[in-house]
Amino acid sequence: MARSLYLVNPDNDYPTYFGSDVFAAAGHAPAVVIGDLAVTTVAAMAPPDFEVQVWDEGAGPVDYDCGADVVGITGKISQWGHMQAIAREFRERGATVMIGGSFASLCPEIVAPHADVLVQGEMEEIAPEIFADLRVDKPKPHYQGTRPDLALTPAPRWDLYPNQRAFSGCVQTSRGCPFECEFCDVIQYVGRNQRHKPVEHVIREIEQLYALGYRSIFIADDNFTVYKRRAKELLRAMRDWNRRQTRGMVSFGTQVSIESADDEETLRLLAEAGFNTVFIGIETINEDSLRESKKRQNLGVDVVEQIGRFYAHGIMVLAGMIVGFDSDGPDIFERQRDLLERAAVPITSIGMLVAPAATPLYDRLERDGRLSVDGSEIVASPWATNIVPKQMTQEQLLSGMRWLGSQLYDPAAFGDRMLRFIDRLGAQRNRGYSIGGLTHHVPREVNRTAVKVALGVARMGREEALMTARILTALARKPSAAGFVLAGLYRYRQIRHMYDVGEIWE
Repeated sequence: MARSLYLVNPDNDYPTYFGSDVFAAAGHAPAVVIGDLAVTTVAAMAPPDFEVQVWDEGAGPVDYDCGADVVGITGKISQWGHMQAIAREFRERGATVMIGGSFASLCPEIVAPHADVLVQGEMEEIAPEIFADLRVDKPKPHYQGTRPDLALTPAPRWDLYPNQRAFSGCVQTSRGCPFECEFCDVIQYVGRNQRHKPVEHVIREIEQLYALGYRSIFIADDNFTVYKRRAKELLRAMRDWNRRQTRGMVSFGTQVSIESADDEETLRLLAEAGFNTVFIGIETINEDSLRESKKRQNLGVDVVEQIGRFYAHGIMVLAGMIVGFDSDGPDIFERQRDLLERAAVPITSIGMLVAPAATPLYDRLERDGRLSVDGSEIVASPWATNIVPKQMTQEQLLSGMRWLGSQLYDPAAFGDRMLRFIDRLGAQRNRGYSIGGLTHHVPREVNRTAVKVALGVARMGREEALMTARILTALARKPSAAGFVLAGLYRYRQIRHMYDVGEIWE
C-alpha cells in the first residue's frame, strides 16, 4: 500500500553561534541559516508510491496534523530536546516514528526508547529495505546502515523544502575525515576513510539549488581540502560552472583545516570558485593541548600568518576555539583572546571542552573517572561540560569562558577586529553575492531581512552605534568588503542574542 511520510529536521534546543534565532527576537519570521541536507536526501530515497512532505522546524512550527503514517526525525545532539518532543507528540497521535541522524547513530541506547524505528549510520544502501518494510507496515525496530559509495547518494529533494526561509543551500561532496582528533565524533559516525561524490553529481546539485534561487551554498564537508588533488579537481569544475552563470554568481563556504593555507594553488582555486568564507577549527594556541588531543595538523603552525593568507585571497575565516584541555591552565583564556585579536578574526565560536559519546576522549575520561555526569546529553549545552578539568574547577572554566566571550564581543573589541580584517582583506576573485547572500542587492526576501537584522546592530546601544559607524567608515574606503561587513554584523547580533539567552553576558 502507498504510505505517507513526513520528514522533520527539529530546531536547535538553544541559540547557536551561526544560527538565526535573532530573526524572531528582532520581530521577523523565523529562518534557517543553512537548508537541511538530511531530510531532503532521505526524501530522495523514498519510492514513488510514498507521499513525502519535508519540513524544517527552524522555518516554523511542525504540522502535527499532517496525517502522515510515518514521521522521520533526524538531528544532532544539539537538537535532542526538540527531537524528543516531536517524537512524543506524533507517537501519541498514532504515527510510526523513525529517528536517524548522528545522535541516533552515536547514542542509540538514549534514542531508541523514543522511536518505533531506529536507523543507525548512513542510509543509502539500506533504504530499499526500510521503505519495503514501511510499505507493508512491518518495520523492524532497528536498521544498521553502511558506509556507501557516494555515487549512490541521490540528489536531494530541495523542491520539497521551505527554501524561501533558508539563507543558504547545502551540498555535501565527501564524508569522513582522515584526522583523529580525540574530541571529535565525526570519524566515529562516518569514518576516517574519506569518500567522495562524483564531481558531476556535485555540479548537478549546485545547479538545482541555483535554479531554486540560492546564491549562497554551504559545502557540508568535514574537511573539504584534506585531499588536495581531489579538492583542486572539484574547485576547477565549480569555478568553471560559476563563471558561466548569467544570473549572478554563487558564493560558497565550507570547513577546512589550517594547513590548507600552505598550498597557494588551493587558496587561489578556492577564491576563483567563489569561496568567501571558511570555518577552521583552530581550537587552541596551546601546543601541548594540540598534542594531547591528537590535533597534529595544527602543530607548528603560525596561525596569524596562515589566516592572513586566506584574507589576502579575499576569504574570511570563521574560527572555532576550545578551552579546558588537560594542558590548559588559568591563563588560557587571555592567551586565546590575544591570538584572535592578533589574527583579526571577527567571528569565533568558543566552547568548553566536552567529551561526546563514542569519542576516544569520552573513553579516556571515563576510565580516569573524570566524567562529571552519566550519559552524554550534557554536551548539547554550550554553557556546560561533562568533563572534570585537570588544572581548574568547572566553575573556573565556565567563568573563564564567560570572560573570554565578553572580551571578544565587547563592541569596541569586535569593531577593532573588523577594522583590521577589512584592512587585510584582499581583492575577491569573483563577483558573487558575498557571504550568505548578504549584500544590498540580493534576490531573496530572507536574505534582505538578514541585511535589516545586520544593520540593526547600530540600534542595540550607544557602543554598538559607535562601533557600526567606525566599521561603515572603513567600508567606504573598501566597498568590496560590504558583504563581509554585513555578515559580520549579522553574526555579532546573533551571538549577542545567544549570550543574552544563555545569561552569560557580562
